[in-house]
Amino acid sequence: MPTADRPFMPGYGVLPATEGSGLIAWAEAERRLTVSHDYWCATVRPDGAPHVMPVWGVWLAGRLWFSSSLQSRKARNLAADPRCTLTTDDAADPVVVDGIAERMTEPAAIVPFLDAANAKYEAGLTADFLDPAVNGSYAVRPVRAFALNHDDFPGSPTRWTFPAQGGNRDGA
Repeated sequence: MPTADRPFMPGYGVLPATEGSGLIAWAEAERRLTVSHDYWCATVRPDGAPHVMPVWGVWLAGRLWFSSSLQSRKARNLAADPRCTLTTDDAADPVVVDGIAERMTEPAAIVPFLDAANAKYEAGLTADFLDPAVNGSYAVRPVRAFALNHDDFPGSPTRWTFPAQGGNRDGA
């Protein structure tokens, strides 16, 4: 489980964690990550400039998953620097995830993502679509996350910090 605290937001009138509605439960952040239809994915270009694109995705097993053509700008950016930020599509009650994108290539890892994406989007995607030679399937491991509630801006901002994890690129 991540550790929750109040983010440092000077000049915004943010209340201490024990005031207002308090810290948002991680279960609520996961709910928002699950129900979001679209996500904004920010990566870093080789020259350091930001690159942002919308993606479909699924929250699955503690990771935010999405796919992209290996020829796309975001896939090429992630190949050079796997750090990225993804946000839910609700700007009023957002969840923002800073993480490390791991490109998954093993069918045992990709099939649950494919099944979840098909169930969520009624997409009919096949294993051919997620062929690792053509498309990258990415599981973003959170490092930090942030959320707030629009109806209690000063009393709800919450930052989560996740424990460092080792393992190979397929999450083992």
